Amino acid sequence: MLLAQPETAQRVQQALSGLRELSLASLRDLADLSFNRLSSCAPSLERLSLAYCHLTFELGPARGSLGPQDSSPSQLSFCNLLRFVKERAARLHALDLSGTGLPPEALQALGQVARLRLQELSLHSCRDLSTEAVAALCCQQPGLTSLDLSGCSELADGAILAVSRGLRHLQRLSLRKLQRLTDAGCSALGGLRELQSLDLAECCLLRGRALAQALGSVRGAPPPLASLSLAHCSSLKVLQFPQLRRLSLSLLPALTDKGLVAVARGCPSLERLALSHCSLLSDEGWAQAAGSWPRLQHLNLSSCSQLTARTLDSIGQACRQLQMVDVALCPGISIASVRRFQAQLPQVTCVQSRFVGGADLTLTL
Repeated sequence: MLLAQPETAQRVQQALSGLRELSLASLRDLADLSFNRLSSCAPSLERLSLAYCHLTFELGPARGSLGPQDSSPSQLSFCNLLRFVKERAARLHALDLSGTGLPPEALQALGQVARLRLQELSLHSCRDLSTEAVAALCCQQPGLTSLDLSGCSELADGAILAVSRGLRHLQRLSLRKLQRLTDAGCSALGGLRELQSLDLAECCLLRGRALAQALGSVRGAPPPLASLSLAHCSSLKVLQFPQLRRLSLSLLPALTDKGLVAVARGCPSLERLALSHCSLLSDEGWAQAAGSWPRLQHLNLSSCSQLTARTLDSIGQACRQLQMVDVALCPGISIASVRRFQAQLPQVTCVQSRFVGGADLTLTL
């Protein structure tokens, strides 16, 4: 049994007395007794991850009222976790319960814990969460700066409206795989004036116009958005974020050269760009777009099947700050052209290229 011997527990407590972050993610056999013994050795914890642990939920009228004698040796219960959160509320700032199946009533119980002031909360793939539960959370924990609701498939526009109204200091928001989210919901994101990172990958109903208007400079200064993922957003039509530094548009098979040029004009400050599996992009598109991205440092073009050495030439001439490029599975780009590109831009520290013909080359300096 973990830390069953007092001498061992004492030594562990001495070693972990200053520990501020603990990840027990994916420990499917973790139980109350083991969790309590381990967490008691780390009194300074500020960040805890139980992502994808097997939590059991049996909430009664007196939520979290189990006593120490009720700690289970065989399962990890939400009531036990709630008791821990209540005890550590003043210090605990970040919690990751992704993939635990957290139900709405459990989220409400967490959010209303006295003295709890969470800054970061991850609820990735908690598929039972409702819009009402998210709205309550936003009222209970208005100080959140980072929130991950990716894969919470029941959520739609109403949840995003609640987030934009209640979490005014939010800096990082992940809404990946919310396939009911529409442009109407995105229009509310303009209320998040401190937003720096936004993940909308696989939100297949988004078209982009409302997002661009909400996060643009239509009404005063725009949010300081630096990172945006719209991978696999197949309905995307409009993209214009002049201050954006990181962008993912991977898995957009309908993205054309014309679209690439529009992105280049609308997002000229990019430093990192992912365009993997955009199979319609060609050398002509890059010949027009590359000049708009002089700051580009990291570029992923893997599985862009129409590109040839001409694209590398265009990039090499225009993107002089480039440090890493991935052209894996681009059959039109040869080893010889990769080596020429490397010679053209000696500051490039990594060129990744795995070829359909069987060659495998990674150049790293």
